[in-house]
Amino acid sequence: MAETEPKPESPAPAANGSANGAEGSEAKHSLKELFEAYSKFGDPKSDGKSITLSNSDKWFKQAKVFDKKLTTVDTGICFKKMKKKAIDFKSFNEYLEDVVKGKDITAADLKAKLTAAGPPAANATKPVVTGAVSRLTDTSKYTGSHKERFDASGKGKGKEGRVDMPSKDGYVTGYKNKNTFNETH
Repeated sequence: MAETEPKPESPAPAANGSANGAEGSEAKHSLKELFEAYSKFGDPKSDGKSITLSNSDKWFKQAKVFDKKLTTVDTGICFKKMKKKAIDFKSFNEYLEDVVKGKDITAADLKAKLTAAGPPAANATKPVVTGAVSRLTDTSKYTGSHKERFDASGKGKGKEGRVDMPSKDGYVTGYKNKNTFNETH
């Protein structure tokens, strides 16, 4: 029986934090550690000691806390009651208590969901791969002046491919006796 109990528990964190992959399923993080991680998320200037409303909402969304009864409007109202743009960890706990007032969730359940969400996941936009897009982005099929902008491997040439660079040999364009000065003098 001891072997069957961990199996149901180990997939649960991965299901709640599926966006962060194996990172959330391997290590349990404390609420304080996650608070610091989410307060720094997307803000390189943040020291991790205070969190903004937008980062708090990102955390709630990743933890899948929002539903019809608890929305971003509710979190916004409760956050504005704090009268600060960013709140510290102690104020964050008060904020969580305020958010759950009159809702179908307890503060302990909310904290458990936030902890189970794991660290912030970077969800980068993935390129669309369809027939039309691949046809339009295949540089080997370009013609005319557009073809000149890319080398044989399909890598862009930069400014050399866009602008006709004048030669710096001292002759004007179209001069027919170029490089004949030493021969005649």
